[in-house]
Formats: sequence, structure tokens, C-alpha cells
Amino acid sequence: MDYSKLLNPEVCAIPPSGIRKFFDIAGTMEGVISLGVGEPDFVTPWKIRQAGIASLEEGRTRYSANKGLAALRSEISRYLKRKYTLSYHPDKEILVTIGGSEAIDAVIRALVCPGDEVIIPQPSYVCYEPMTRLVGGVPVIIETKAENEFKVTPEELLSSITDKTKLLILPYPCNPTGAVMEKEDLERIAKVLKEKEIFVLSDEIYSELTYTGRHCSIASIEGMKEQTVVVNGFSKAFSMTGWRLGYACGPEPIIEQVTKIHQYAIMCAPTTAQYAAIEALRNCDGEVAEMKEEYDMRRRLMVSGFNRLGLTCREPKGAFYTFPCISKTGMSSDEFCERLLLSKKVALVPGTAFGKSGEGFVRASYCYSIEHIARALARIEAFMKEEGVL
Repeated sequence: MDYSKLLNPEVCAIPPSGIRKFFDIAGTMEGVISLGVGEPDFVTPWKIRQAGIASLEEGRTRYSANKGLAALRSEISRYLKRKYTLSYHPDKEILVTIGGSEAIDAVIRALVCPGDEVIIPQPSYVCYEPMTRLVGGVPVIIETKAENEFKVTPEELLSSITDKTKLLILPYPCNPTGAVMEKEDLERIAKVLKEKEIFVLSDEIYSELTYTGRHCSIASIEGMKEQTVVVNGFSKAFSMTGWRLGYACGPEPIIEQVTKIHQYAIMCAPTTAQYAAIEALRNCDGEVAEMKEEYDMRRRLMVSGFNRLGLTCREPKGAFYTFPCISKTGMSSDEFCERLLLSKKVALVPGTAFGKSGEGFVRASYCYSIEHIARALARIEAFMKEEGVL
């Protein structure tokens, strides 16, 4: 059978994630030190696990409402209010999803029609562009720049808008750059968005991991709540990656249609994870603060380590990644990562996995112990000396 005749050509045209290439190679090697995984190395806090266990022991194993448990949606509403001054009605404006990824996918599918243009800042997480293409949308890339701290500027935004623009994806704090859009930055681009009536999908999955000041959501800017869907979740801040739980918050008419997609594709998020998440939001601020403090120490170690090696590394103000520039080595991002992996068994992710504008950079995660990071930096130093670039 000729399967090429059966497969959707749009799917076939999408390249596999650039993040996976080096992990596939690393998986065949012994003794690899990885700085590549964007997953907390902390075990989910005990109080959260205990709540999940209790829900199973009590037999609470049935489907929840499509939108998620009413108690969880109420907790999400309270959490967003106290943390980010965002007000969402738990019954009408909040949908619980299987991770933030499902929320992003469903929002794009609900909003984007074939031919609509979607503005995507890059370097950024790998899913936005392919998800846009799968619904027939047209990605319009803003290549953010290191000299602007990888932020979106009003000028870049304005020059990217056409009469076909439907949506801006705003991925801050940013994976892979660690960039943060502060309130003043958001206010400047909000003027453009309101004037042009461009809707926003704000991916705020790393909101709790903001190291300088407090995270600001664009939905909190005057007039922007009506033009924004906020996506967030439990994977990063609460170290709940395997629980697969996220949420989308936005205007009722939008969430109603996003829920319809969720209803037919998913039914509901895992019930056990939802009960655990209620405990996370109610009682785990302290655990989140402790993990954030540890990330902050690792962040400073990694930034100073790369800068000491001459690999210019701006201080990431959010998430848990550094994005050092490797252009001084004369190697491309892919070449640097491949040679480092084969020579010294250190796995990084090339910046090009996050868009063409990531060329000249690599992503290094600090979701690892201080000892692990120190060993990796020592191997990178040895590699650069052998290559004659240090």
C-alpha cells in the first residue's frame, strides 16, 4: 500500500522537533551529561501527590465536567486573581486541559481560519508554527534580537501586521531565551494590538519562574483582557509534567468554542491530576518558592560559567533556560551541539530548533543539580580548548 496517498501532506511537510535530534543520538551513548531537558528535576511536592493518592483511594475516578472540576476552576480563578490581578469567571471563562499544549492547540484551532496570519516571535517554543500550519494558517515570524533582550518591540509588531493578521502568540517568559516582557513592554505593544484589533494567545506556563520582579500578564493591561486568551498550567512551576494538566482563560465566547474542540477531542482532563492540582493551588506556594530559589542559584552559576568561557550569555529573567551565543567558535548551532555531544558527551539543544533566528545560539537548561551543571561546564571548557576557541 502506498501510504503517501493516505497521509495529510500538511502533516508530512512538518519537520520533527529539532529538540529530539540530539536526544536520539544521546540515547545511544553511555555517560552523557544533558543540559537539554525542559523538565524540573524535582519530584512533585508530597502534598500534591498525597491529594492525588487520596482521590484514588476515595474512588474519585470518574469523568469530570468537560471544562474540568468546578472546584479546580474556582481555585484557578482565585489563584490568578491573587497572583496576577486577573479576574476570570470559573464557570464561563476557564477551561482545564491536558497540559498547556492542548490549550494552545485548541485555541489556535478555534481562532485561525485557512489563510489567516499568525504572528509568532522566535526563538520560541517549537509547537506554535506547526500548529498554525496544520489549520491552514500562515505563520509570520518576528525574529527577536539579543540586543532587545529577545522582546517583541512595537515597531517589529506593527511591521508584521497586515489585513490578514488574526492572532499574535506571546510566549513570555520565553523558552528558550528566558526573556520576560515587563509591564512597560506590554503596555507599548498593547497600544498597537488594541488599535489593530489583533487577538493574543499569551503562553504564560513559566509565569511563576520570574526572577526579577513579578510576572505581568498582558491580559492585566487595560483593555487587553477582551483580546487575550491566557494559557498556563502545572508542569513547570509545580513540577507536575507527567500529570498533564493546564488551562485556558479568556472571553466567554472564545472559551465556549475552545471547549467544544476539547469536548470532542479529549472529553476531560485526568480526574486524579485535577484533584492534585486543587491542593497545588491552595497550599503549595512555599514549595514553589523553594524550587524557584534553587533554580535561581543554578541560573546564576550557568550564566557566569558560559560568560567565563567567552560564550556571551545574557541573564535570563524567567523560565529555566540559558541561551548563550556560540558564534565566536565559528561553528553553526547544529555543528557545535553535534561535535560537543560526540566529543565530550554533553547534550545541548541548537538554537535553530526554536526558529531560524536561533542560529548562533544554543539552549542549556538549568533543571539539573549544581554538581551536574558544574560537570557539564567543565566538559564544555575542555571541548572549547581542544577546538582552539578558548
